[in-house]
Amino acid sequence: MPANQTSGEHAESADEKHDDGATDRAVSEFDDGLVDLLAWILDTETRARIYVYLRKNPHSTSEEVAEGTGLYPSTVREALAELADDETVDRRKRKSSGAGNNPYEYVAIPPSDLVKDAVGQVQEQLNAVFNLDRRLGTDCSDETEPVSITVREE
Repeated sequence: MPANQTSGEHAESADEKHDDGATDRAVSEFDDGLVDLLAWILDTETRARIYVYLRKNPHSTSEEVAEGTGLYPSTVREALAELADDETVDRRKRKSSGAGNNPYEYVAIPPSDLVKDAVGQVQEQLNAVFNLDRRLGTDCSDETEPVSITVREE
């Protein structure tokens, strides 16, 4: 123990180490919650995990995503193809100076764009529920779209 450090300071640093463990658990739980929310937006946990990985590691190949997420390469390739079709990830050939096949690299769209797409879908679904009686023929008033969700970037 350094001469200028008291035993109370030593105990405090031990508490800080204990708090770091609690912080790690909180971050892990937050990440799991975030993945659950993204899985709802993106349809599957696999797609959500790939999206998060690509936000942290843009310009990754399917092989790099598989290695980084621990998912099977075939599962990753299939999910990436779906995400590219849905325009949730951008895909382009990786440039290479060598000869051979250049793999695709992927970049996930910004979360703000993902939210905008999800908001439109949620708004449509809420309006369908709101107008259920009209659709069932038990209410004769005109169909309206009362639910309007606005997303502002700050």
